[in-house]
Amino acid sequence: MSPAPSSSAAPAVQPITHYENFPVASWLCPPALRAPIAAIYHFARTADDLADEGDASAEQRLVDLKDYRADLLATHAWASLSHEQRDAKNIAPSSRWPEVFGPLACVMASHALPLNLLDDLLDAFAQDVRKTAAAQGYETQAELLDYCRRSASPVGRLLLHLYGVQSDAALRMSDDICTALQLINFWQDLSVDIPRGRHYLTQEAREKHGASPSDIEAQHLTPAVVAMISEQTDLARTLMLRGAPLVHQVPGRAGWELRLVVQGGLRILDKVQALQGHNLTRRPKLKAWDVPPMLWRAVVM
Repeated sequence: MSPAPSSSAAPAVQPITHYENFPVASWLCPPALRAPIAAIYHFARTADDLADEGDASAEQRLVDLKDYRADLLATHAWASLSHEQRDAKNIAPSSRWPEVFGPLACVMASHALPLNLLDDLLDAFAQDVRKTAAAQGYETQAELLDYCRRSASPVGRLLLHLYGVQSDAALRMSDDICTALQLINFWQDLSVDIPRGRHYLTQEAREKHGASPSDIEAQHLTPAVVAMISEQTDLARTLMLRGAPLVHQVPGRAGWELRLVVQGGLRILDKVQALQGHNLTRRPKLKAWDVPPMLWRAVVM
């Protein structure tokens, strides 16, 4: 067992070391929310890495995610105690990942984060491990979007919870933005994912355009593959633009950070579409010279 973190003290902000298409807990974020946002980010990123990174077997990944979920439930139980009960116990649950669950415990106690949203992320990551192990892709667009509902949308809803924005319309727009970001990441990463035996081009999309699974696996560009990727990127853009008005509902500096999140996603999407299917073999990234147009577009939204 570990000494209980103080729920009244702000957790230290851990550095963001992964490449991202968008700012995370940047200087634009309200200072009081930087540590809570970073805690949520590190919870989600660490779980994603358990599911994706390294050479662990599928069985070991699922065991790790099960342990991670047990730590989440124990942390939530501690955070759900009254302040007096936490002080009396003076002990927080032990964890294999104290650098994740220590800060998260503070945020769960101070901001009453919805457990179901955090748990949905773990459910999605475990599903992805099982599908990858079985060499199964997603069959339909509806199935893929349901995966995005659990793997991406909870992050946006958690941030809106911190911002105090809870209208149904805002939540729908947040879901659209998060799903678009997830899809953009899929199409950005095709050149990396396909050699690893996984991708998110659905069987439904392949059959609609007559794209051969063998051509995709060989990263062989054909007119059918180009048409399929074009349709998928169009869907991501539609969702992003549908959710973009949310930037006017998120207050202050957080709204400006959200503008850059949206513009970062759209800029990557521009790069994917400019490749005209060559993202099968080439992974586009944001560069320093992409920042000025992103900033301008953010201002005029």
